[in-house]
Amino acid sequence: MKHNPRLNERMARLPGFADVHPLQPVDTVQGALGVINELAFWLIELTGMYGVAMSPKAGAHGELCGILCIKAALEKRGEGHRKVILCPTSAHGTNPATAAFAGFTVEDIPATAEGRVDLEALKARLGPDVAGVMITNPNTCGLFERDMKAISDAVHAAGGYVYCDGANFNAIVGRVRPGDLGVDAMHINLHKTFSTPHGGGGPGSGPVVLSEALAPFGPLPFTARMADGHIQLIEEETAGDDHPDTFGRMTAFHGQMGMFTRALTYILSHGADGLKQVAEDAVLNANYVLRSLEGVLDAPFAASGPCMHEALFSDKSLAEGFSTLDVAKGLIDEGYHPMTVYFPLVVHGAMLVEPTETESKAALDQFIGALRSVAERAKAGDASLKSAPHFAPRRRLDETLAARKPVLVWKDPELAKAAE
Repeated sequence: MKHNPRLNERMARLPGFADVHPLQPVDTVQGALGVINELAFWLIELTGMYGVAMSPKAGAHGELCGILCIKAALEKRGEGHRKVILCPTSAHGTNPATAAFAGFTVEDIPATAEGRVDLEALKARLGPDVAGVMITNPNTCGLFERDMKAISDAVHAAGGYVYCDGANFNAIVGRVRPGDLGVDAMHINLHKTFSTPHGGGGPGSGPVVLSEALAPFGPLPFTARMADGHIQLIEEETAGDDHPDTFGRMTAFHGQMGMFTRALTYILSHGADGLKQVAEDAVLNANYVLRSLEGVLDAPFAASGPCMHEALFSDKSLAEGFSTLDVAKGLIDEGYHPMTVYFPLVVHGAMLVEPTETESKAALDQFIGALRSVAERAKAGDASLKSAPHFAPRRRLDETLAARKPVLVWKDPELAKAAE
């Protein structure tokens, strides 16, 4: 995953950022609120959108925020009967889960042979019961949806809204503005595009940028800079006539201060030209991996043109009896944490490699060499791969059993009793 610059960490640990409390009087945290407001401005600017909700705590949480905005907008229009959300098969798995959680019925839209949304199939399904579409762009096959504007136009003409999963925004930041493509709502994973720490149980941050049509329904609280420069926190007591259509709150407070500080530091230290290069280098690195390995591993969408931020391979070329899991475990013995495996679901035995922009050519060459070596062993039927890893602290675990029957609570083992 993307490198987390030390400069970000230093800024986030400054007094006034690291030690603030969400219940402090607004006048005592003007600097911290200023960071939130400044970051909000740049997220709107970079995406070409109208407003932003800063409080969502993660990508999936941001998805829920966007869908709740769509739901509130439809109810305001008296069209609460629209209960169907369309999700392409190339979308992230959280998209249909989020829509279902919000009370919508989810219907799949197929992909074309080249891994992109089937525009004609989508148009054919649009109707008075469709609330909108949730589309990931660039998608999970690592491809840019070239028909995105046409998709948005068709959905809007049918009375629906367009939600874009912005988890892969790092591939287009500084180059493409989702607002120009007709997107109504999009979450941004700050960890992926703007280098805040990722995983480990949080804290996360998934701001949601909103179109002019959906911004009035965004959640509270949010910051607003007054004419005198003072920053006000808009909450239920102060929303009044300015934000009466909000659907409510996503969280108790304003969002993740540490993540906001790190993301703003990253944006300001890179500048417009630097952020553009971030996207270009991420795409360059992924294509370098794809073209270096397409002769060794099956690359199902290699002929679809350049990939974006990630290179996708399948297990099609492996010897009989060998799987993606064997390749992943073999990589551990080479000193690498395995890439994403078995996702996206539209590719059998998927191996999804996402180098980001922070890896050098030398580092990529080393990884490519390791993956090529393991892949060739799997193609040759090297039986030792079936028991890999051999040099890790733990041998191969039964991951299927762990997922289906997780042991979440410690229990003292039963002691053997002596026979009477």
